[in-house]
Amino acid sequence: MSDEEDDLILADLPDDELVPQMFDDLYDGLREEIEEAVNILLSRGWEPYRILTEALVGGMTIVGKDFRDGILFVPEVLLAANAMKGGMAILKPLLAETGAPRVGKMVIGTVKGDIHDIGKNLVSMMMEGAGFEVVDIGINNAVEKYLDALETEQPDILGMSALLTTTMPYMKVVIDTMAEKGIRDDYIVLVGGAPLNEEFGRAIGADAYCRDAAVAVETAKTFMARKHNQVTHAD
Repeated sequence: MSDEEDDLILADLPDDELVPQMFDDLYDGLREEIEEAVNILLSRGWEPYRILTEALVGGMTIVGKDFRDGILFVPEVLLAANAMKGGMAILKPLLAETGAPRVGKMVIGTVKGDIHDIGKNLVSMMMEGAGFEVVDIGINNAVEKYLDALETEQPDILGMSALLTTTMPYMKVVIDTMAEKGIRDDYIVLVGGAPLNEEFGRAIGADAYCRDAAVAVETAKTFMARKHNQVTHAD
């Protein structure tokens, strides 16, 4: 089947069929189809923020849940993430112009000794999709690297991820150092990664443990809403 026929089909779909089709295409990691569908919706007068939340984030939420439940695996998630990136690349400059609501800012990175970044990358993308500004400092981050990023970026949230049981305790090192410097309470600290659990998150003094990317987004939004409320009621 030629590309032209594919194009015709996507462009022929009404909005209420095109969005579910985008969910399927994201799920299948079809980057070109996603880019094309984003452009079709833009040409139909959809706001960039609406495309982002309803079509892309909507689709990635399904991917995230199926990854968590063991229905999808890492290669499929990476393909889906790549497809979403294609759509995001078109929308990003437009979102900047339209001043899409910015929910908050997050610095995220994998801890020292750990070079896993798939979960972290998924969280970064889902957070961006939900309207957060995300600064990803990559993998294998020593405490100094986190502190530098906090000082430079002044985020609302610090996200730390670990995939190895041996690197998990390093999260406590970072949180303890923040406490020593008197800056722990200035930030919302979220932690995640396969070997972690809620109990561990509490034990090391994190604000919350997030079991997957979808939960991370919801948790971050909840904390940001609380933060805004505190600010408004402070006077």
